[in-house]
Amino acid sequence: MSGGSTSTTDAAAGAGVSVYRQFMALTKPRVIQLIVFCALIGMVLAVPGAPSWPQVMQAAVACIGIWLVAAAAAAFNCIVEQRIDAKMKRTAWRATARGELSNRQTLLFSGLLCGAGSAILYLWINPLTMWLTFATFVGYAMIYTVILKPLTPQNIVIGGASGAMPPVLGWAAMTGDVGPEALILFLIIFLWTPPHFWALALYRVEDYRKAGLPMLPVTHGSEFTRLQILLYTAVLFAACLLPFVYGMSSWLYLAAAVVLGAGFCLHAFWLWRDYSDALARRTFRFSLYHLSLLFAALLVDHYLF
Repeated sequence: MSGGSTSTTDAAAGAGVSVYRQFMALTKPRVIQLIVFCALIGMVLAVPGAPSWPQVMQAAVACIGIWLVAAAAAAFNCIVEQRIDAKMKRTAWRATARGELSNRQTLLFSGLLCGAGSAILYLWINPLTMWLTFATFVGYAMIYTVILKPLTPQNIVIGGASGAMPPVLGWAAMTGDVGPEALILFLIIFLWTPPHFWALALYRVEDYRKAGLPMLPVTHGSEFTRLQILLYTAVLFAACLLPFVYGMSSWLYLAAAVVLGAGFCLHAFWLWRDYSDALARRTFRFSLYHLSLLFAALLVDHYLF
C-alpha cells in the first residue's frame, strides 16, 4: 500500500513539475531575459556613477515588474497564435499548440502575470513606467500579434516599436521621465529588429508560408529580403554611433560599436551576395551577439569612464 501511495505521489509531483514547465515555456524565457537585460541597461545609464543601495533595490523591483508584464505578453501571444504555432516546426512543441494547456488556463496565467507586474510598477516604481509597460504589452500582444502580423509584411518593422521599448522602460523606472538617451537606445533596437528577424524568416520561410503569414521572404522573395537586411544593417551601424556622438559613452563603446556593426554588415553583405540557410542562421545568431555585446559595452563604458 505504501509503495503504491508513494508512486502516486511521485507521479502527481512529476505532473505538477511538467505543468509548471509548460507555463514557464509560454513566457519565452530567452526572449524575456534579453528584454529585461535591455531594460536594466536603461536603468543603469539613467543613474550617473555608481548607484546607491536604494537605487539598486528600485532597479531590482522594476526588473521584476517588467519581467512579469513581458512574460504575460508572451503567454497571451501563444493563445492568439496557437493554430499558427501548430503548423510551424519552431513552435509546434508549445503546450498551447499541442492542446496541453487550454486557452482559459493560459489567459488566466497571462492576466495574473500582467496584473502582478503592473501593480508592482505602479505602487513601487512610478505610474509612468507602469503605463509605458502596459502600452508595450498592448502593442506586442494585440496590435502586432492580432492586427499587424497576419496583414502586412512590414509587421516586424511597425511592431518592432514594442520590442524596442525595454530601455525606455528602464530609464523611466529610475528617472520618472523619458530622456533623449532612452530614445537613442530605442532607435537602436528598433532598427536592429528587422534584420534580426528577417534572417530567421529566410531559413524558416516554408514554415511561414505554410502558416499563411505574410512575412517579407514569403511576399517579396529571398533576394528582396536580403537587400532589406543589408540596408537596415547599414542604417543600424550609423544609429549605433549615436551614444558616442551624443556624449552618452566614450571611445570604449565606440570601438565595440564599430567592430560589432561592421560584423553585422559583413554578415548581411555575404547573405545578400550568396544565400544559404546556414549563412542565414549564422546571421541570425550574430544579430543576438551584436545587441547583447553592444549593450554590455555601454554598461562597461558607463562605469569605467
